[in-house]
Amino acid sequence: MSFEKLDTLNHTLHALTHAMAILGADESTNMPTGGGEARAEALSTLAAMEHEKASAPEIADWIDTAQNQDLSVDQAAGLAEFKRLYQQRTCLPAEFVGRKTKSAMMCEQAWRGLRARGDWNSLAPLLSEVIDFAREEAQMRADATGLAPYDALIDQYDPGSRMAEIDPIFAQVKSFLKSFLPEALETQKQRHGKRPLKPLNGPFPIEKQRALGHAAMQQVGFDFSHGRLDTSHHPFCGGVPTDIRMTTRYQTDTFLPGLMGILHETGHAQYEQGLPRASAHWPHNLARGMGIHESQSLFVEMQINRSPMFWKWAMPQVDKHLGTHVFEGWEIEDVLAHVNLIEAGFIRVDADEVTYPLHVIMRYEMEQDLISGAMQVKDIPEAWNAKIQDYLDLSTRDNMPDGPMQDVHWPAGLFGYFPSYTLGAMMAAQQWAALVKEIPDAPEQIETGDYSAINAWRSKNIWQQGSRLSTPDLMKSATGEALNPDYFIAHLKKRYGEE
Repeated sequence: MSFEKLDTLNHTLHALTHAMAILGADESTNMPTGGGEARAEALSTLAAMEHEKASAPEIADWIDTAQNQDLSVDQAAGLAEFKRLYQQRTCLPAEFVGRKTKSAMMCEQAWRGLRARGDWNSLAPLLSEVIDFAREEAQMRADATGLAPYDALIDQYDPGSRMAEIDPIFAQVKSFLKSFLPEALETQKQRHGKRPLKPLNGPFPIEKQRALGHAAMQQVGFDFSHGRLDTSHHPFCGGVPTDIRMTTRYQTDTFLPGLMGILHETGHAQYEQGLPRASAHWPHNLARGMGIHESQSLFVEMQINRSPMFWKWAMPQVDKHLGTHVFEGWEIEDVLAHVNLIEAGFIRVDADEVTYPLHVIMRYEMEQDLISGAMQVKDIPEAWNAKIQDYLDLSTRDNMPDGPMQDVHWPAGLFGYFPSYTLGAMMAAQQWAALVKEIPDAPEQIETGDYSAINAWRSKNIWQQGSRLSTPDLMKSATGEALNPDYFIAHLKKRYGEE
C-alpha cells in the first residue's frame, strides 16, 4: 500500500502548491497594499507545511516499498521523479536551510537599496556569506547525488544538464558571437542607412494594447478558459496549469515591449496548459525544468513572433486594435527593424537576442569559479569588467549598478540558474528546426495565423512528456539529437547576418 500512501501525499502536496501559486500571483497583481503582512504569513505557513509533509522521514520507507510493487510504466515514472525530488529535499539539514534562507533574505533586501547607490563595499560581506552557504550547499548536494558541486546546483533547475556538456557548447557560442556581433552591428547599420528606422506613432492606450495582446494570445493558442492576463511591475507566468496567471507591463509611447512580453509569457503558459492532466498531482507530469520552460517561451517569442511570417499576420491586427496610423506607409522590414534591433548594452534583462547569451555565459563562468573557490567576492568587480570588455567591448569600472550589482540571483542565493536562459534559447532554435523538418509549410501556416499543427508538434514532443525524461534526454526525444548549438548559430546568421 506504500504507493497508495504516496499517491495520497502527492494529492495533498499538489493542493498546497496550487494554493501557494494562486496566492503568490494575486500578491503581485490584485492584493491591496495593506494585505502584505498577512499574505506573507499565510504563504510562509503553507510553505512550511508543504516542506514538512514532503520531507517526512517515513517517506523513504514508502518509496523503498513502492519500488517493489507491481507498478504501471506511468506509476514507475512518477515514483522515480518523486524519489529524485525527495532526495533533493532531504539532503540539506533543516537548520542549514533556515540559516541559508535568512542569509539570502538579508542580502537580497540590502541589495535592493544598495544597488541604487552602487554601494558594493556594503553588499560584499553579505554576499560573501551567501556564497559560503552556496558552496556548502553544493558540496552537500554533491555528496548526496555523486555529482560535481556546481553540477548539483545546475541540476536543481535543469535536471540532467552537466558542465561537461554545457562548457563546450557555451565555448562554441561565445567564440561565434564575439566575431559575429561586430558584423551584425555593421549589417544593421547598413540596413538602417538604406531604410532608416521609422518612428512609432504613439501614444498607445493601455486598453488597446491589452486588446491586441489578447488577440495574439488567442491566435497562438492560449486557453482563456484556464488562464488570464493581468498587469504587474515585471511580466511573469504563474498559477497552475488549470488556472494560469500571466502578466505583462505596458508603455504608452511604444507597444512592442508590452506585446513581446505577452507573447514570451504565452509560451510559458502554453507549456503549463499543455502538461498531462491525468495524474497531474504526480511530479512526473510537471514541467521539466527552467531550460525547457525557457525554450517554450523563446520558441514563441524568438522563433515565431520576431519573424516576418508572424508580422504578415500581425500588422493588420495592429491596424485593427491600435489604429491604421501606426504602420501607415510601413512594410514588414520596417517593423522587423524595431523588433530585432541589436545593441551591446550593460543590462542583461534589456539585452537583445544576439548579445543576451554573452551576458549569461560570463555569469556562468564566474559562478563556476565562485562555487569552486577559485574566485572570491573581492574579485568579482574586476573579473566582471574584464569579461564584459572582452565580450561586449564595454566597461563597468566604477559602475557597479550596471555591473555585478544588476542581478538579484546572487544576492538571493540562486546559483546554477543562469545557464537555463541561454540553454533555452538554443533548445528553441533546435526544436524549430526539427518541427520545420517534419512540417515544411509551418512558416506559411504562421502567416495565416494557423498554429494547430505547430502546437500539436509541441504538445506531443514537449508538453505531454512532462518530467519523464531528463532535460538532455527530452531534447534527444523531441529533435532526434543532443543539444546542438549549430541550430542557434544558424538562426542568428539568418536573422542578423548579411543578406
